Amino acid sequence: AQGARGPNGLMQAGSMPHGGAQAGSGDTALRCGTASIRAESAETQVPTLTPSQNAELARGAYLARIGNCAGCHTAPGGAPYAGGKAIATPFGTVYGGNLTPHATGLAGWSAEDFWRAMHQGRSRDGRALNPAFPYTDFTHLRREDSDAIFAWLQRLPAVDAPARKAELRFPWNLPGLLRVWQWLFFKPKAFEPVPTQTEDWNRGAYLVQGLGHCGACHTPRNALGAPLAQGHAPQALSGAELPAQGWHAPSLRSAESGGVGHWPLSSIDQWLSTGNAPEGQANGPMARIVSDSLHALVSEDRRAMAVYLKSLSPPILPYVTQWPASTAPPTQPLQSQRSQTVGHPAFPQDGSPPQLLYREHCAQCHGDAGEGRGPLWPALAGHRVFTQPTLTNAARIVLHGGFGADVPGGPVPAGMPPFAGVLSDAQVAGLLRWMRDSGRADRSGVSAGVRGAQETGRETQAAQVNALRSLPVD
Repeated sequence: AQGARGPNGLMQAGSMPHGGAQAGSGDTALRCGTASIRAESAETQVPTLTPSQNAELARGAYLARIGNCAGCHTAPGGAPYAGGKAIATPFGTVYGGNLTPHATGLAGWSAEDFWRAMHQGRSRDGRALNPAFPYTDFTHLRREDSDAIFAWLQRLPAVDAPARKAELRFPWNLPGLLRVWQWLFFKPKAFEPVPTQTEDWNRGAYLVQGLGHCGACHTPRNALGAPLAQGHAPQALSGAELPAQGWHAPSLRSAESGGVGHWPLSSIDQWLSTGNAPEGQANGPMARIVSDSLHALVSEDRRAMAVYLKSLSPPILPYVTQWPASTAPPTQPLQSQRSQTVGHPAFPQDGSPPQLLYREHCAQCHGDAGEGRGPLWPALAGHRVFTQPTLTNAARIVLHGGFGADVPGGPVPAGMPPFAGVLSDAQVAGLLRWMRDSGRADRSGVSAGVRGAQETGRETQAAQVNALRSLPVD
């Protein structure tokens, strides 16, 4: 089949992988787990396992939940795990497969067949699978975890949901290309513990690199959708663009972007559970992943993941200065300064058009100087959404609203309103550049990450804002 998927419910040869970069270079597409932020969690529709069911099934249910299988394999309003969810890629649209034990799904599959799909990226009949199904990450799973997931999926209600044909552009729909892609870019590889690290660190690395498939969004990819690094390699989880979705997946290795090395473990634990911590909040697709997946982590796994994530970036804070500057630039490199914060970044009352827009639309919640007004209304001056290499995420939130994770006991209100109907493209671009530059991280006027964006032509302009307007909130 060209660009199609058979009754196995997984994407098969003939459709080229989506590619790219929470996400920075090259083309990227949505990976498993980024469903509509406010849609009802499909996981909650699945019957709860009873105490009489064996531990293997219970473990499989847990692993499927924290792997967020439902995120890509449940269509909005559809039966849980029955597939049909559209997944946009730079090469076209693919559809999540049916994982239920029906003839149109995984009926007739064995645990060995499922393991081959997870570990080798091969269908039951040996055909290469499209890496929109992130076997480049799942290849690190242990066999016993794959078997537990499969055993639980086989207990789901069987749903008649035939596979939808992928809608891929030429030449990505040509048969045989995926075998070439796998030959060039993919090699099955089990997770490799690091003997010098702690048990918590290795467990966290296993969850992040494998079942959590964090690299599916946070690792940069080449033009053909292949990850530029995997496992413990330094470029893994270093940030990427998601152009088909209009989001930036920040680097988990940089304190200026998405790294949490300077957070206490308790805050990382809290963030993984609720999407909200004193140091930052989950937004966009990440908020949905917290709601539907990470929130379900047991305390031991949550701590292990926190330990590993904390190790990825330096235990420092980005250097920030009081605005306006009154002293000479710092002489130490940014990443060598340990928690050396001078004053607090603040937006100037300069009477400029962007400042007047900020005062009219933003200050009531976020403070006149961007200092914030409590945990529900974070400080914007110096916020990391402005020190990332791109202002894409900030633009999406301004245009479409900002929504945090939806978890039991979560804060209300849980988001900010959209301003797409209030502000023009030029106003949004100008406002965001003003907020970024006013809360600058060094005396040159912009942060190191923003300078890189400007040098590579990724500076946010009105046309780029306009391109984000038509993207779905998903």
